[in-house]
Amino acid sequence: MSRTRLERVRASVGIASLALQQIEDDLGADGVDQEELAAILRELIEDTDPPGGFMAAVAQLLTVAARRAEQVEPDRDGDASCPLHEAAALITDNAGQRLIWAARALHPQGVS
Repeated sequence: MSRTRLERVRASVGIASLALQQIEDDLGADGVDQEELAAILRELIEDTDPPGGFMAAVAQLLTVAARRAEQVEPDRDGDASCPLHEAAALITDNAGQRLIWAARALHPQGVS
């Protein structure tokens, strides 16, 4: 494996971690009301940048990893790829839907 590739991944994970920390800090900040919290949750799941929102981007990343695992795993038995596909589906189907429900419960979209 290319050391350069692993270093790029580490750097990207570091950048993503910093971005997530900023979101966490904003969530915990004084003055966040239910409408703003709902808006923040929607930013994680709605079609923004990247298309499909943050949660969809994480699910896509896991799907790409699963496809690679299908190609390289020993015996092509799914021991690595299946859990990755399942994790992507859980993010899309379960976590994404629960974020939508929570945002709606806090502040129905379109209501000021």
